[in-house]
Amino acid sequence: MTFGEDFKRRIKEIKTPRWLRFGLVSLIFLAWVVWMRTWWLAIFELLLFDIYITGYIPFTWWKKSKSKATRAVMSWVDAIVYALVLVYFVFSFVGQNYQIPSSSLEKTLLTGDYLWVNKMVYGPRVPMTPVHFPLVHNQLFGVNSYLDHPSVSYRRLKGLRNVEEGDIVVFNFPAGDTVASKFEETPMYYDLLVDQYGRDEVMTNKAMFGDIIYRPVDRRQNFVKRAVGLPGQRLAIKGDTLYIDGEARPFPENVQFNYIFATNRPLTDDDLKALDITAGDLYTYAPGTPSRQNLAPFLPKAAPGATAYMAPLTRGMIESMTADGLLADYVKFNQVAPYFFDSGMNSMVFPFGSAGDWTLSDYGGKLGIYIPKKGSTVILNKDAWTIYNRCIRNYEGHNDAYFDEATGKVIIDGQPADTYTFAMDYYFMMGDNRDNSQDSRFWGFVPEDHIVGTPMIVLASFDRDRGLFDGKIRFNRIFRSANPDKK
Repeated sequence: MTFGEDFKRRIKEIKTPRWLRFGLVSLIFLAWVVWMRTWWLAIFELLLFDIYITGYIPFTWWKKSKSKATRAVMSWVDAIVYALVLVYFVFSFVGQNYQIPSSSLEKTLLTGDYLWVNKMVYGPRVPMTPVHFPLVHNQLFGVNSYLDHPSVSYRRLKGLRNVEEGDIVVFNFPAGDTVASKFEETPMYYDLLVDQYGRDEVMTNKAMFGDIIYRPVDRRQNFVKRAVGLPGQRLAIKGDTLYIDGEARPFPENVQFNYIFATNRPLTDDDLKALDITAGDLYTYAPGTPSRQNLAPFLPKAAPGATAYMAPLTRGMIESMTADGLLADYVKFNQVAPYFFDSGMNSMVFPFGSAGDWTLSDYGGKLGIYIPKKGSTVILNKDAWTIYNRCIRNYEGHNDAYFDEATGKVIIDGQPADTYTFAMDYYFMMGDNRDNSQDSRFWGFVPEDHIVGTPMIVLASFDRDRGLFDGKIRFNRIFRSANPDKK
């Protein structure tokens, strides 16, 4: 039998339902090719035709095996492979689940929330490390869950819209390109470790820090914050109020700040549950202690013997305690901190650190900090280099760029540069738990190629501080909007 005769025979043997399945799969595949705008992928339509229709490649050889064990095992392998391929495409191009690991967005999102993150809103990012295991982020059984090669340059497919001011956004941690393996899951990222211990110590002391690893963009840790500044805008914070291009922005509904407050009676466990204050967020200043006595001038309405506390509070929590007659007096922690507390957090703010006078509450200077926009140009001087050098070096690939102290010039790729034109859009991200959020105020801008997606709904929520029969499952949060401030 000739090839042509065999081909016709195979075509005739295919029943209508299989033709329908092939047609549906083909339409989905070709729509994906059009979306990708990578036309050479259409060649794989021939593979689909063979899988569903002609069957020249013996993918299902095991179905004809005489061994019952072989058929049983391979049927499971076949199902698992199909499931993994489906999960790969869904997670890469549609969306995926994500767990909130920290309190930086409380009370908008809570630690223990499991979110569905939609990647189609901003357009899914084509996988930059395409060969990876789809169910884990960067490690599986202690080894990388991805291959460094082949790799793909950044490209984003067409989405429904761009990132908007006020969006809650999931993104890869920009400062997570270089990591100390034993600190990767902690707030102590590589640059902080180097500042604290010195580069040589971090690089050589493997017992303490582990291996020093480079992570590709899409394999860096996932963070979730609110986009408060967009490309081309100027951002400033004055007295905790956010200003964009000189205009004040309202606070998110559930924004929190650290407060020191006194109560008319000691707080009970029931009080803490009602207010949703976790034990780890509460610090107590017992009556009669030196620290409580030092706070007396800042809490004049409270009796000298009243217990004082420090905790992150929303406006609603303050109003609730006031209505219940529980709150005696309160003051923002930032108003008290300069007098009694170490201001080490403020000394680490981006970009000047201890050399500048920006703080978490007063940030950006008189004019505000400019957020780079694709195609915009900045004049390069020492201050501009301090602000934008990570964008130029780490995010846009000019590794051989530095500030020459001798000439006062920025050198990029071996040439003096008076200006720089940005190749990407950047964003400024902040948490709603303003005084307890490691965000752009510490490590700078988020490049567009780090954007993953936006959370849509809370799939499930578990309170780590409560037992199974004591409210561990937050039923009232299931299927709630993950971005309630966006109307």
